Amino acid sequence: MNSFGSLFRVSIYGESHGEGVGILIDGCPPGVKFSEEDMLEDLARRKAGGAGTTKRIESDYPKIMSGVCNGYTTGAPINIFFNNENTRSKDYSLFRRMPRPGHSDFVAEHKYSGYNDIRGGGHFSGRLTLGLVAAGVLAKRVVGDLQGGGIEVQGRLVEAGGVDVREYTGEQMELYMERIQQEGDSIGGVIEFTARNMPIGLGDPFFGSLESVMSQMIFSIPAVKGIEFGAGFEGCKLRGSQHNDRIMDREGHTASNNNGGVNGGISNGNDVVFRVGIKPTSSIFVPQETYNFEEKKMDELQIKGRHDSCIARRAVVVVENAAAIVLADLMLRARGINKNIFK
Repeated sequence: MNSFGSLFRVSIYGESHGEGVGILIDGCPPGVKFSEEDMLEDLARRKAGGAGTTKRIESDYPKIMSGVCNGYTTGAPINIFFNNENTRSKDYSLFRRMPRPGHSDFVAEHKYSGYNDIRGGGHFSGRLTLGLVAAGVLAKRVVGDLQGGGIEVQGRLVEAGGVDVREYTGEQMELYMERIQQEGDSIGGVIEFTARNMPIGLGDPFFGSLESVMSQMIFSIPAVKGIEFGAGFEGCKLRGSQHNDRIMDREGHTASNNNGGVNGGISNGNDVVFRVGIKPTSSIFVPQETYNFEEKKMDELQIKGRHDSCIARRAVVVVENAAAIVLADLMLRARGINKNIFK
């Protein structure tokens, strides 16, 4: 449903064009330094404005409604709310009778018997990832407190539209995205996440494995279509003698990291590395054919409004902070099982 986590538990709420969106965080330890200003840097990374992003510009200023007093968490549930300000709901009225190909319009109409809020995608909108970014900022603080500030998490865009963009300058990236935007089409991308200075022991075998829990969270982000850890699918082409990570010392450091820092579902102390596939945005300005449920025939759909041509750009910080939420939850769980894990 709309909640995730065991001890560090988050619940998202709201719709894209409703009063606002937000997130509830339960299980955060007391005494963690946290304020609205602490979230602004990461929220700015998610904001629209660059080439390839939507023209819908929101302030995205977070309001802490509860759970924080005098700049520190109290141990009570934390409610973070964002107002919706810049909405154009009339742009979406068409999609009830002519659902967008590749979008949630069709399935949402069926599942909720037409009662779903279709404006801006409603509860299916990527706007709800604001809450994941906000909670992720707090999760990073929790992870830092438990690990003595050692764990570093980072996401980065490594591929866009099938092109390796790691060597692109900022200007080159803007020109590339502008070209896609001018064509009225969209592209997907690949985001790589790395967590450095990891402890040994996060995760459990089978259903509680680090990969299982992380994948559940990551697939909750709209537009995600795949995830691979370490060498991923390319590693499946190797022989065992090539893929196995040789253990080099008593701390468990390995010569390679084909397993992405996880063995048996448990972190092994090496960097946790995974990559996430983001599909092209469904809302494009190129005319498409779809079924017209009012006229009962195939029809041409011309989408208007404000949409990203490469949502992967803004999804980097979402993946990074969503992963931090998972790590915070796993670390709090592990602390209860093994008191020595963070010494």
